Amino acid sequence: MDLEQQAKAKGFRLIAGVDEAGRGPLAGPVVAAACVFKTHQFFPGINDSKLLTPVRRKVLYKELKHHPDLSFGIAVIEPSIIDEINILQATLRAMREAVLALPKRPDYLLIDGNIAIDVANIPAEAVIKGDQRSQVIAAASIIAKEVRDELMLKYHDRYPEYGFNAHKGYGTAMHREALEKFGPCPIHRRSFSPVRDYCT
Repeated sequence: MDLEQQAKAKGFRLIAGVDEAGRGPLAGPVVAAACVFKTHQFFPGINDSKLLTPVRRKVLYKELKHHPDLSFGIAVIEPSIIDEINILQATLRAMREAVLALPKRPDYLLIDGNIAIDVANIPAEAVIKGDQRSQVIAAASIIAKEVRDELMLKYHDRYPEYGFNAHKGYGTAMHREALEKFGPCPIHRRSFSPVRDYCT
């Protein structure tokens, strides 16, 4: 029995999966998504977004986004807030806001990770590797990742010298070289090493 079915066996009906994208990058926001399937659906191929190819993930994202059985909420926490309250607190805030952005209040939360966030007293369960164990968390993983990637492509148009279209803000060699050459731009997380090493 999967996690959603276990929750429904306890009497819960609207089970939301919650996941985030963008905890590790040196630049850009952290994005969270909360997803609810109105009925129990099975989508072949849905998995942890990190285990999907970019092409497959985008196809699934489009299918999920327009599926009449799925509702979702999204939250974006900008780098300035990440620097102010730290990445863990920013991630938890994004998850809470994503749940509150759902069009209808869920009555149970399945949350990827090891922290069961408190949102409006909704019962919650933290699930390690939840995006590989729950379809509704996997759906949230895909949506969060794709929304964040779309934002990073827009930032690339604004700051093309950093190559955000290629690495999406992660600390690749290409990104670090650009940081050394140009210094941080407004979407860099100044509290992150090595970004702070280039702050004057």
